[in-house]
Amino acid sequence: MTTVTATWCDRCGEPAGDGAHPACVAARELEPPRYCPACRRRMKVQILPAGWSAECVEHGRRTPSP
Repeated sequence: MTTVTATWCDRCGEPAGDGAHPACVAARELEPPRYCPACRRRMKVQILPAGWSAECVEHGRRTPSP
């Protein structure tokens, strides 16, 4: 797993500094991220019975925090 600095919202892909993104925060309780927070690329997301995994071609795999 790669650690990245969040520049982009990982749900909507818009700049992270453009407000609190309350809809995105609420949705992230149930959904995996869709965009890489470092480069804004759309990630390949796989929903698994035990959670999810998401992968950016540039920054690698992300998994939920325990």
